[in-house]
Amino acid sequence: MTRPTPGAEETAAAPRTLGRPADQPPEQPSDRPSEQQESDRSWISYVYAIGRTGPALDASAPLLTGLRDGPLRTVTSGRLTALVSSVPADAFSAEGMKAQLEDLTELERIARTHHAVVEAAHAGAVVLPMRLATVYLDDARVRSMLDERGTEFDALLSRLEGHAEVGVKVYADARAAAAAEAPAAAAGASGSAAPGSPAPAASAVSPGRAYLQQRRAQRRTHRDAYRAAGAVAADVRVRVADVARDMVAHRPQQGELASGTGENIANEAYLVPTDRIGEFHRALKGLADGVPGVRVEITGPWAPYSFATPPAEGGNP
Repeated sequence: MTRPTPGAEETAAAPRTLGRPADQPPEQPSDRPSEQQESDRSWISYVYAIGRTGPALDASAPLLTGLRDGPLRTVTSGRLTALVSSVPADAFSAEGMKAQLEDLTELERIARTHHAVVEAAHAGAVVLPMRLATVYLDDARVRSMLDERGTEFDALLSRLEGHAEVGVKVYADARAAAAAEAPAAAAGASGSAAPGSPAPAASAVSPGRAYLQQRRAQRRTHRDAYRAAGAVAADVRVRVADVARDMVAHRPQQGELASGTGENIANEAYLVPTDRIGEFHRALKGLADGVPGVRVEITGPWAPYSFATPPAEGGNP
């Protein structure tokens, strides 16, 4: 089930001119983040993360570069501040984003830039990472969003303070399992004959029968590797139960998204107190040692992407 993320996305409309009665005072400069946005309404506001108002985000924003090499700025409302940059409305509208999502190179560029901004901000402040392509028509809309959801965001920031996200992936690799078992099987076969007895004739087993035996062994190895990986994944949760505050199970990664060899069968994120991350790693040390065909990968610590929404009522999300 796909969970919502903070800051509901607002699909950018076609560029339009916003009129103003002659007797209406001009907008405040803070509602016009740049001269380019003031003169050209084809630019919209892309939100990367939300944090508490203070010097940390204000100081980091000018040092960061956003999408399309755009400079970052802060948009503030009361106790909350959003990290924002300007992006072309045509490229980040619903149709524009659809085209970019179909281009893996462009999608990777967007994801890397988004992630780099969030991680840089996370290094100096508690932040709520926003979903890719969270856009608003202008900074005034961003400010309204902060006003409307301020209580929710403030509670989330309090919950995440002093915590980071750590990822754990478990892989099953039937080929690695078969390769590990081959020497043992060969040793068993060579040791089964009595000392001094002649080697069995090559014709004792027909090619067809040998093939069937090999296929059975492969299926057995494949099944055993997946069962072992499932057991290791279950053991991960047990080992870190006293260290992690929360856990989110993501869809296993496939294809180009999966790293290394084998098939990803478990892809989980854990919310861990920053002062206990070392303890988290020690709890999982050697977990897959001696288990052929099973690999455990630990990543992070990261900004808490998986926990940037309220926990589900009645239990873990």
